[in-house]
Amino acid sequence: MKSNVLQFFLSLELLLLTCPSMAMPLSREPIRPLVMLKVDTQKAALGKSLFEDKRLSKDDTVACVSCHSYQTGGVDNLPVSTGIRGQQGVINTPTVFNAANNFVQFWDGRALNLEDQAGHVINNPKEFDSNFRLIIQKLSKDSAMVSEFKKLYPEGLSEPSIRSAIAEFERSLITPSRFDRYLQGDANAINDQEKNGYRLFKSYGCIACHQGQNVGGNMFQVFGAMNNYFADRKTPPTDADNGRYNVTHKESDRHVFKVPSLRNVALTAPYFHDASAATLEQAINTMFKYQLGRTAPQQDKEDIAVFLKSLTGQHVLMNAKRP
Repeated sequence: MKSNVLQFFLSLELLLLTCPSMAMPLSREPIRPLVMLKVDTQKAALGKSLFEDKRLSKDDTVACVSCHSYQTGGVDNLPVSTGIRGQQGVINTPTVFNAANNFVQFWDGRALNLEDQAGHVINNPKEFDSNFRLIIQKLSKDSAMVSEFKKLYPEGLSEPSIRSAIAEFERSLITPSRFDRYLQGDANAINDQEKNGYRLFKSYGCIACHQGQNVGGNMFQVFGAMNNYFADRKTPPTDADNGRYNVTHKESDRHVFKVPSLRNVALTAPYFHDASAATLEQAINTMFKYQLGRTAPQQDKEDIAVFLKSLTGQHVLMNAKRP
């Protein structure tokens, strides 16, 4: 009997070694595999059409997709985005990809969920400078859209249903990567340098703030935890630098920000709320100095950068059609 049991486990071990796709998931890792959220595909498709609709802005010149491009990791790769009437924003645009997994929205956490976030953008005078009354007035002239809202929402076209549809689309923007396959047990999904970069990412302490499904996005942290970033920065301070303080007005929240997700980070330069790092390598150097208070060999930093690039993924509703 013991011989048969031993033979079984030896056979299982051989199977896992020769068929890595059947290997056991890495269940104790601090980074968790992305899980596709359950969405209403019809509402998500309607939300996609709204996400791309410039009528949501007051003068019909910008849409959500203007700043959150599908092709560049859900951002526009600019230090700050351009809103209505060519106005420049005050803070670097966060990615919309995987935003549904963030515990709050915006750098300062002023929106508790995606529905709330949509309203902030619509009402912001430097972004859409609009309001739901005006948007409903415009969209009411679109018979196909009015019909779709009536089909999907009991109240039809309304502020809550517009918020809901946009949020439903954004919940579909989940981007599984090769690294997720690795976490799920496929040992060959990432290469040896990427594996070493992940090991270093953990051993240096990056994982303290960047963990969970989003590799971040689930906590607040002061920018400059180990060294004074803002004292060293050459540009003058701005209101945006205050971070969470602008919401709570607590001195302890000054320079505190939502930790950004590192998923698709290779696509989303420039980095940080002030866009001060133009490259991923610069961002890693900043993190080592100001968040970790540590030094590291250049090769270790390069391996961490290679690991971070394995977090680039793709979403599945890119080609959802307008109703």
